[in-house]
Amino acid sequence: MAIIAYTDGSSLGNPGPGGYGLILLETEKKIKKEVNKGYRLTTNNRMELLAVIVALEMLKKPNTPITIYTDSKYVVDAVEKKWVFGWMKKNFKGKKNEDLWRRFLQVYPKHQVQLVWVKGHAGNVWNERADELAVLASNTKENFEIDHFFEQHLNQN
Repeated sequence: MAIIAYTDGSSLGNPGPGGYGLILLETEKKIKKEVNKGYRLTTNNRMELLAVIVALEMLKKPNTPITIYTDSKYVVDAVEKKWVFGWMKKNFKGKKNEDLWRRFLQVYPKHQVQLVWVKGHAGNVWNERADELAVLASNTKENFEIDHFFEQHLNQN
């Protein structure tokens, strides 16, 4: 069975507190799972990418067909235009979010992934819900995770 995911990332400042939200659907109308998580210091692009990674990591069976809808041109272009594979060949020299892109490249080949860009805040009910989850996670200070890689490398760029 093909899975559908809607993902979104949020950051209250760039960098700032942030979070991601995602919805896994078994069909266009049946929610399988909603997930979100907040981080005390991160960026919007990191949260957009992490949402996609977590959606892929949630898939239990190898070679699962999944269509992921995201409003992140950063993520869609990096994959669809094959930039990330070039970055990998150059060992991510000078590229941001190396840790997350490496994690993405561990799970991406295990499934049949189609990434689809959707316009954010344009009335798509599932994209809007993913956004709500991401913003909620960004505002939930008492449960923030620490984005260790980002915080350690923040002043090195």
